[in-house]
Order: sequence, then C-alpha cells, then structure tokens
Amino acid sequence: MKILFASGNSHKKDELNKILKNHELILPKDLGIDSDVDETGSTYIENAMIKAETLFKVSNGLPVLSDDSGISVEALNGGPGIYSARYGDKEAGRKLTSEEKNRLLLKNMNNINNRNASFICSMVLILDNNRKFIVQESFEGVLTLEPYGNGGFGYDPIFFIPSLGKTAAELSEDEKNLYSHRGKAGRVIDSILSLYE
Repeated sequence: MKILFASGNSHKKDELNKILKNHELILPKDLGIDSDVDETGSTYIENAMIKAETLFKVSNGLPVLSDDSGISVEALNGGPGIYSARYGDKEAGRKLTSEEKNRLLLKNMNNINNRNASFICSMVLILDNNRKFIVQESFEGVLTLEPYGNGGFGYDPIFFIPSLGKTAAELSEDEKNLYSHRGKAGRVIDSILSLYE
C-alpha cells in the first residue's frame, strides 16, 4: 500500500520504511504537497491527529500516516515534550541544530539528580473517513551528562537506556527499531495494515 507520511523528516521516514516493509511511504513534498500545519494540540496524539487529518483532506483521501514524537523529561514536568523539535528556537530567534538542543537540555538539567526521561511516539493512521487508528508508545531511559554515540538523530546521543548499557545513538538500526518508541508504534501500525491488504 502507498501511504502518505505526514512529515518532512527523512530520518523518521527511513526508520519507518524498515518496519513497514510491505508498504511504500511517500513524503508530501514528493507529490508537491505542502505539509506544514500549525501543531496547536496540547498532546502528542492531538498533534498527530491534526497533521493526519489535514494531509488526508489536501491529498483527496490518500491513506495517511502521521507521527508526533518527542522527549519528555520527568524533572521538567514532561518538557520539552510536544515542543521537542522547536526547543529553544524562540529564545534563540532561529532554528537550533540538534547538537544545540541537546546542549540546552543538558544545561537546563544541571544539578538535577532525577534524570528519568521517555521518548514518546504517537501515530495516527487514516485509511478512509471511517477507518482511523491511534497508537502511542514510549521508550524509557535517563539523560546522560554529555552526548555519546554517532548514530540516530535528535536527542538520541543524550538518551541512555540502562537495560542496554547504551545511548540511543549507540544502538544499531535493528536494535533501535526493536526497542524504540517509533519502532514499537510502527509495528502496531504494520499489524493494523496487514488486516487491510
């Protein structure tokens, strides 16, 4: 099945392509569709639904998959949370790089002992007007004191998984797909899609 993926993030698309092997993910820009929407929701699920429903309408009813994800830190009351991709941008007056966001988050965690954090991924799949599915999964870990590893993207270098003894940036692609929030959610989406092939 061809599925329009409501994202401009090629890293997310690449991760999901390995999970949804029997399907073809297409980015909106590949069809000349502008997928930028105001994420006005207060939760990951609300934002994922906004993105999916908007794209479903502008694509004239193509199957759509959206993803809203981020890192939620216990000591920061769940922040950056839904603002993970835009963390620090407003204060800086520009879009920060991933490395800058990581440095900012670690700086804001100075002298805080509780470093528990979770990656959260909400996905919304819309097959038609009557078939809409919501999946949310998490990936538990702790924030490091400094970045480790060269893999992954985003906050992966500062997210340590005690049970694996590695940061998310030190995981192989297969390990990340097995344990990560996006990997777990993607497998549930894949099982849903298998019902409609």
